[in-house]
Amino acid sequence: MPRASTKTELISAANDQWNKMWKLIDSIPGGAHSIVFNFGDDPKLKEAHWKRDKNVRDVLIHLYEWHQLLSKWTAANLDGKDKPFLPEPYNWKTYGDMNVEFFKKHQSTPYDESASMLRDSHENVMALIDSFNDEELFEKKHFSWTGTSNLGSYCISVTASHYDWAMKKIKQHDRTSKRI
Repeated sequence: MPRASTKTELISAANDQWNKMWKLIDSIPGGAHSIVFNFGDDPKLKEAHWKRDKNVRDVLIHLYEWHQLLSKWTAANLDGKDKPFLPEPYNWKTYGDMNVEFFKKHQSTPYDESASMLRDSHENVMALIDSFNDEELFEKKHFSWTGTSNLGSYCISVTASHYDWAMKKIKQHDRTSKRI
């Protein structure tokens, strides 16, 4: 899938990946709320998230919290408040620690609530994306607060790319579970 470079492509990619993700989640025998991830001992799965996320709820919460990052960051900066994308004390070298905090924060959040929260936040993020034009989304440095990047790159990362990440996780669990 080529990376979106227009608002139309971004919205289409985000919604396509969103729909594929939910189709996959809905196809889980016994229901997504009941599975516990099993990734085995595959040495290729080195990233921390393979150990962090234990079930679909954890993945949904991760997506929800990243939607919140985008929404709050955009709203604050459009309101004239200079706010970095990642909240203090995190940066791009330590954001893994932030993801762990998201995980811990939601361990008592029920699966159904996490799904509802994510559905609402997806709608909000899609409305946010729709409120911008192509130049605002894809022109580098259009907004000073996006640094050397563009707003569209953040939106892609938080939607289509993150939904793809979620599907890879769920599919990896499925492959690993069948081998065991």
